[in-house]
Amino acid sequence: MKINDAERDALYKVIFSRRDVRKDFISTPIPNDVLERILKAGHHAPSVGFMQPWDFILVTEDQTKNALKKGYESASLESAQKFSDEKRGEYQSLKLEGILEAPLGVCVTCDRERNGPVVIGRTIKPEMDLYSTVCAIQNMWLAARAENIGLGWVSIIHDDVLRETLGIPDNIEIIAYLCLGYVSNFNDKPELEEFGWLPRGDINQLIHKEKWTNKA
Repeated sequence: MKINDAERDALYKVIFSRRDVRKDFISTPIPNDVLERILKAGHHAPSVGFMQPWDFILVTEDQTKNALKKGYESASLESAQKFSDEKRGEYQSLKLEGILEAPLGVCVTCDRERNGPVVIGRTIKPEMDLYSTVCAIQNMWLAARAENIGLGWVSIIHDDVLRETLGIPDNIEIIAYLCLGYVSNFNDKPELEEFGWLPRGDINQLIHKEKWTNKA
């Protein structure tokens, strides 16, 4: 099946307009058929040995979200202490999650024991199943943007909070907690770029030919 020019351009538009959404969520629920498409996009990600190690835990109850929000607040205070005095104030002024505001939370996990102990492609790099699960998340992110739904990755939370709150077994790896929902608008640029936290790097400084070169 060949991709035509319009389909190609649509894909690049989605990639370049994808955002890590932490605010501006609205209460409009995600229709079941839309959510199914987003999850199916994740399930069609490439996976090492075709092991499909992911699971998706859907979170909608306020009680569950409140427990996760407390976990985030504790982790955020802990994280703030790692920055310099100058950066700490900037960090604490940022909105870095939408746990309560987003209508839906999705915890994405990785079952590293799925389909047996020996998996094609993991014999030398056993972490490939973790990378496969991240590919599923990226698929979901792009699919959500194509549906005009915001998605944000909450990384400032300890796994033990997610594990206890969501009843995740000890043998299952936690990869991400995601916030999903319709939003009032999408930023033209990534929020941290607009805020001035860091600029986007020059792609020409990141491309090497044949061997690694120091370009910095």
